[in-house]
Amino acid sequence: MSEALNDSQFSSLSTKAAIEALLFISEKPLMIDQIKGVFEDIEPGKLREIVLELKHDYENAQRGLRIAEVAGGFQIVTSLEAAEILKKFYKLRDAQRLSKSALETLAIIAYKQPVTRLDIESLRGVNVDSMVRNLLEKNLIRITGKKEVIGRPFVYGTTRQFLEYFGLASLEDLPKIEEFVKNAEAASSTLLTFSNRTEAFIADTSEAHETSPEPTQVVSAEESQDKSKEGSAHES
Repeated sequence: MSEALNDSQFSSLSTKAAIEALLFISEKPLMIDQIKGVFEDIEPGKLREIVLELKHDYENAQRGLRIAEVAGGFQIVTSLEAAEILKKFYKLRDAQRLSKSALETLAIIAYKQPVTRLDIESLRGVNVDSMVRNLLEKNLIRITGKKEVIGRPFVYGTTRQFLEYFGLASLEDLPKIEEFVKNAEAASSTLLTFSNRTEAFIADTSEAHETSPEPTQVVSAEESQDKSKEGSAHES
Protein backbone atom coordinates (compact mmCIF):
# COMPACT_ATOMS: atom_id res chain seq x y z
CA MET A 1 0.00 0.00 0.00
CA SER A 2 1.31 3.43 -0.93
CA GLU A 3 2.25 5.79 1.90
CA ALA A 4 0.61 8.61 -0.02
CA LEU A 5 -2.91 9.56 1.04
CA ASN A 6 -5.81 9.72 -1.34
CA ASP A 7 -8.08 12.75 -1.22
CA SER A 8 -10.95 10.44 -0.32
CA GLN A 9 -9.24 9.77 3.01
CA PHE A 10 -9.89 13.38 4.02
CA SER A 11 -13.69 13.03 3.91
CA SER A 12 -14.05 15.06 7.12
CA LEU A 13 -11.50 17.67 6.09
CA SER A 14 -11.34 19.79 2.96
CA THR A 15 -8.21 19.63 0.84
CA LYS A 16 -7.55 23.28 1.57
CA ALA A 17 -7.80 22.73 5.33
CA ALA A 18 -5.52 19.70 5.10
CA ILE A 19 -2.89 21.67 3.18
CA GLU A 20 -3.16 24.44 5.77
CA ALA A 21 -2.37 21.87 8.48
CA LEU A 22 0.66 20.67 6.52
CA LEU A 23 1.94 24.23 6.14
CA PHE A 24 1.45 24.85 9.84
CA ILE A 25 3.53 21.89 11.01
CA SER A 26 6.28 22.27 8.40
CA GLU A 27 9.44 23.87 9.78
CA LYS A 28 10.68 24.68 6.28
CA PRO A 29 8.98 25.95 3.12
CA LEU A 30 6.74 23.19 1.80
CA MET A 31 7.18 22.32 -1.87
CA ILE A 32 4.29 21.45 -4.15
CA ASP A 33 5.98 18.11 -4.84
CA GLN A 34 5.92 17.37 -1.13
CA ILE A 35 2.23 18.19 -0.94
CA LYS A 36 1.70 16.02 -4.01
CA GLY A 37 3.24 13.14 -2.07
CA VAL A 38 0.28 13.35 0.29
CA PHE A 39 -2.45 14.09 -2.28
CA GLU A 40 -1.43 11.75 -5.09
CA ASP A 41 -4.82 12.04 -6.83
CA ILE A 42 -4.50 15.79 -7.32
CA GLU A 43 -2.36 17.33 -10.06
CA PRO A 44 0.49 19.66 -8.99
CA GLY A 45 -1.11 22.56 -10.84
CA LYS A 46 -4.35 22.11 -8.91
CA LEU A 47 -2.48 21.87 -5.61
CA ARG A 48 -0.66 25.11 -6.35
CA GLU A 49 -3.99 26.72 -7.16
CA ILE A 50 -5.40 25.60 -3.80
CA VAL A 51 -2.35 26.92 -1.92
CA LEU A 52 -2.63 30.30 -3.68
CA GLU A 53 -6.32 30.41 -2.82
CA LEU A 54 -5.46 29.71 0.82
CA LYS A 55 -2.81 32.44 0.65
CA HIS A 56 -5.46 34.83 -0.65
CA ASP A 57 -7.82 33.82 2.19
CA TYR A 58 -5.20 34.74 4.78
CA GLU A 59 -4.56 38.12 3.18
CA ASN A 60 -8.25 39.01 2.97
CA ALA A 61 -8.90 37.98 6.57
CA GLN A 62 -6.26 40.46 7.83
CA ARG A 63 -4.78 37.84 10.13
CA GLY A 64 -1.52 38.03 12.01
CA LEU A 65 -0.27 35.21 9.82
CA ARG A 66 0.46 35.03 6.11
CA ILE A 67 1.34 32.31 3.63
CA ALA A 68 4.53 33.34 1.90
CA GLU A 69 6.20 31.85 -1.17
CA VAL A 70 9.74 31.18 -0.04
CA ALA A 71 12.59 29.41 -1.85
CA GLY A 72 10.28 27.67 -4.26
CA GLY A 73 7.86 26.52 -1.56
CA PHE A 74 5.18 27.90 0.75
CA GLN A 75 5.37 28.65 4.45
CA ILE A 76 3.14 30.17 7.13
CA VAL A 77 4.82 33.28 8.55
CA THR A 78 3.84 36.21 10.74
CA SER A 79 2.62 39.32 8.97
CA LEU A 80 4.67 42.51 8.71
CA GLU A 81 1.92 44.30 10.62
CA ALA A 82 2.55 42.02 13.60
CA ALA A 83 6.26 42.85 13.78
CA GLU A 84 6.00 45.53 16.48
CA ILE A 85 3.79 43.50 18.78
CA LEU A 86 6.13 40.52 18.41
CA LYS A 87 9.13 42.68 19.31
CA LYS A 88 7.28 43.84 22.42
CA PHE A 89 6.41 40.25 23.35
CA TYR A 90 9.99 39.03 23.03
CA LYS A 91 11.25 42.03 24.97
CA LEU A 92 8.85 41.25 27.83
CA ARG A 93 9.72 37.56 27.71
CA ASP A 94 13.44 38.26 27.86
CA ALA A 95 12.87 40.68 30.73
CA GLN A 96 11.27 37.87 32.71
CA ARG A 97 14.33 35.64 32.52
CA LEU A 98 15.96 35.22 35.88
CA SER A 99 19.65 34.95 36.63
CA LYS A 100 21.00 32.21 38.88
CA SER A 101 21.45 34.77 41.67
CA ALA A 102 17.86 35.93 41.32
CA LEU A 103 16.63 32.33 41.43
CA GLU A 104 18.68 31.65 44.56
CA THR A 105 17.10 34.65 46.26
CA LEU A 106 13.63 33.77 45.02
CA ALA A 107 13.98 30.18 46.24
CA ILE A 108 14.78 31.34 49.76
CA ILE A 109 11.80 33.68 49.80
CA ALA A 110 9.49 30.98 48.42
CA TYR A 111 10.40 28.41 51.06
CA LYS A 112 11.05 30.66 54.06
CA GLN A 113 8.42 33.38 53.64
CA PRO A 114 7.77 35.68 55.36
CA VAL A 115 11.45 36.55 55.35
CA THR A 116 13.51 39.73 55.72
CA ARG A 117 16.32 40.91 53.51
CA LEU A 118 18.83 40.22 56.29
CA ASP A 119 17.49 36.68 56.63
CA ILE A 120 18.13 36.14 52.93
CA GLU A 121 21.63 37.59 53.16
CA SER A 122 22.48 35.35 56.11
CA LEU A 123 21.69 32.35 53.91
CA ARG A 124 23.27 33.59 50.70
CA GLY A 125 26.24 35.30 52.27
CA VAL A 126 26.05 38.27 49.90
CA ASN A 127 24.18 41.54 49.60
CA VAL A 128 20.79 40.95 47.95
CA ASP A 129 19.51 44.52 47.57
CA SER A 130 19.61 44.43 43.78
CA MET A 131 18.13 40.92 43.62
CA VAL A 132 15.21 41.84 45.87
CA ARG A 133 14.61 45.02 43.88
CA ASN A 134 14.71 43.03 40.64
CA LEU A 135 12.21 40.47 41.93
CA LEU A 136 9.91 43.23 43.17
CA GLU A 137 10.02 44.91 39.76
CA LYS A 138 9.13 41.62 38.10
CA ASN A 139 6.25 41.24 40.55
CA LEU A 140 7.49 37.82 41.65
CA ILE A 141 7.69 38.91 45.30
CA ARG A 142 5.94 41.54 47.40
CA ILE A 143 6.26 43.24 50.77
CA THR A 144 3.87 41.43 53.08
CA GLY A 145 4.48 43.44 56.24
CA LYS A 146 7.13 44.34 58.82
CA LYS A 147 8.91 42.20 61.37
CA GLU A 148 8.45 43.27 64.98
CA VAL A 149 12.13 43.71 65.80
CA ILE A 150 14.38 46.74 66.09
CA GLY A 151 14.15 48.74 62.88
CA ARG A 152 10.98 46.86 61.85
CA PRO A 153 12.39 45.61 58.52
CA PHE A 154 10.11 44.64 55.66
CA VAL A 155 9.28 40.98 55.21
CA TYR A 156 8.79 39.48 51.77
CA GLY A 157 6.64 36.78 50.26
CA THR A 158 5.82 35.49 46.79
CA THR A 159 3.04 36.75 44.53
CA ARG A 160 0.37 35.26 42.29
CA GLN A 161 2.68 35.96 39.37
CA PHE A 162 5.28 33.74 41.02
CA LEU A 163 2.77 30.89 40.90
CA GLU A 164 2.08 31.58 37.23
CA TYR A 165 5.79 31.80 36.40
CA PHE A 166 6.46 28.33 37.79
CA GLY A 167 3.11 26.80 36.82
CA LEU A 168 1.86 26.30 40.39
CA ALA A 169 -1.75 26.29 41.53
CA SER A 170 -0.71 27.34 45.05
CA LEU A 171 2.30 27.37 47.35
CA GLU A 172 1.24 23.93 48.51
CA ASP A 173 2.38 22.70 45.10
CA LEU A 174 5.97 23.57 45.89
CA PRO A 175 7.91 20.31 46.14
CA LYS A 176 7.70 18.76 49.58
CA ILE A 177 11.11 18.05 51.05
CA GLU A 178 11.81 16.48 54.44
CA GLU A 179 13.92 19.40 55.50
CA PHE A 180 14.79 22.61 53.75
CA VAL A 181 18.58 22.79 53.56
CA LYS A 182 19.44 26.21 54.91
CA ASN A 183 21.67 27.58 52.22
CA ALA A 184 20.98 29.48 49.03
CA GLU A 185 22.81 27.04 46.78
CA ALA A 186 20.53 24.16 47.71
CA ALA A 187 17.47 26.36 47.44
CA SER A 188 18.49 27.51 43.99
CA SER A 189 19.15 23.95 42.84
CA THR A 190 15.70 22.88 43.97
CA LEU A 191 13.86 25.76 42.36
CA LEU A 192 15.92 25.63 39.17
CA THR A 193 15.12 21.96 38.78
CA PHE A 194 11.46 22.69 39.39
CA SER A 195 11.41 25.45 36.81
CA ASN A 196 12.77 22.97 34.27
CA ARG A 197 9.92 20.55 35.07
CA THR A 198 12.26 17.59 35.53
CA GLU A 199 11.12 14.40 37.23
CA ALA A 200 14.06 14.66 39.60
CA PHE A 201 12.31 17.60 41.19
CA ILE A 202 9.45 15.44 42.44
CA ALA A 203 11.27 14.72 45.67
CA ASP A 204 9.93 13.44 48.97
CA THR A 205 7.71 10.62 47.77
CA SER A 206 7.42 9.51 51.36
CA GLU A 207 4.78 10.81 53.77
CA ALA A 208 7.29 13.00 55.60
CA HIS A 209 6.36 16.67 55.81
CA GLU A 210 8.49 19.65 55.00
CA THR A 211 10.02 21.34 58.02
CA SER A 212 8.16 24.56 58.68
CA PRO A 213 10.11 27.79 59.09
CA GLU A 214 10.30 29.30 62.55
CA PRO A 215 7.29 31.53 63.26
CA THR A 216 7.88 35.23 62.81
CA GLN A 217 5.82 38.01 64.34
CA VAL A 218 4.79 40.15 61.41
CA VAL A 219 2.74 43.29 61.04
CA SER A 220 0.93 43.33 57.70
CA ALA A 221 1.49 46.16 55.26
CA GLU A 222 -2.08 47.31 55.85
CA GLU A 223 -1.76 47.28 59.64
CA SER A 224 1.53 49.09 59.37
CA GLN A 225 -0.18 52.09 57.80
CA ASP A 226 -2.33 52.51 60.93
CA LYS A 227 0.65 52.42 63.28
CA SER A 228 3.20 55.08 64.09
CA LYS A 229 5.76 55.61 61.33
CA GLU A 230 8.47 55.73 63.97
CA GLY A 231 11.25 53.37 63.09
CA SER A 232 10.28 52.99 59.42
CA ALA A 233 13.20 55.20 58.47
CA HIS A 234 15.46 52.51 59.88
CA GLU A 235 14.42 49.93 57.25
CA SER A 236 17.21 47.47 56.74
